[in-house]
Amino acid sequence: MELRYLRYFVAVARERHFTKAAKALGMSQPPLSQQIKRLEEEVGTPLFRRLTRGVELTEAGEAFYEDACKILAMSDAALEKARGIARGLSGNLSIGITSSDAFHPQIFALIHQYQLQNPAVTVHQVEANMSSLMTMLAEGELDIAFVRLPCESSKQFELKLLDREPMVVALHRTHPLSACDALALDQLRDTPMILFPQEVAPALFERVYGCCERAGIDMHHTLQSSQLSSSLSMVAAGGGFALVPQSMAAISPIDVTYHALTTPELFTDIALCWRRFERSRTVKRLLAMLKVD
Repeated sequence: MELRYLRYFVAVARERHFTKAAKALGMSQPPLSQQIKRLEEEVGTPLFRRLTRGVELTEAGEAFYEDACKILAMSDAALEKARGIARGLSGNLSIGITSSDAFHPQIFALIHQYQLQNPAVTVHQVEANMSSLMTMLAEGELDIAFVRLPCESSKQFELKLLDREPMVVALHRTHPLSACDALALDQLRDTPMILFPQEVAPALFERVYGCCERAGIDMHHTLQSSQLSSSLSMVAAGGGFALVPQSMAAISPIDVTYHALTTPELFTDIALCWRRFERSRTVKRLLAMLKVD
């Protein structure tokens, strides 16, 4: 059964008149009458009673009218949904972030702006370490990911640099150097270092490890946290010092102080990462906000 038959039927049922329905449909009355007759033949029973001044629905026609309206509404919704997805106005967007990204204000400002501009798009956020995010992105489980550079595995994807963020020193408030605004790494040689696991962010780990080793810090007796963020809990407990991205200073445990790093200067870049030749319209609309071609 063709949908146009249902549209013709619903128009006549609403108008209770063939001529008025034909006018509403933008067609002449004889072809409309013929189409309704064919529909009734296909259904196998009259749907209208022909009256002197119009028509009325039969009992079968009343039941058929309810279902016809539902079918047409579902058809229109499906059509609009498909068109919306094609334009990127609806659908889904899966975003990956690391635990340390969660404290960078620009990331969630961007996500919030995207949601305001695309209210019909369902945004899913997945938090994982860098290696896991890159694997999920490669396998299509994520559409995009916010990553911290350097990240060797990110080189297989497209990248948009969002911010360069300095690393800062986190100390317990009772540490002798906690009153200093800025510190050099070699001033911390006598303080145990709390280091995040290498698998969390391998390239960043190597950068931090190398700088600390050159500064004379004993890297054979470091304390290990499960994530960058959890290293601050260990600092608050008096475990030692940690190097964290500056935005993580938004976490303010009462016993932790933050200090700029003077020598050597350590940075980590925040970047948006997506698959090459990406075709998803929801992704392209996010990239358009960042003026990415």
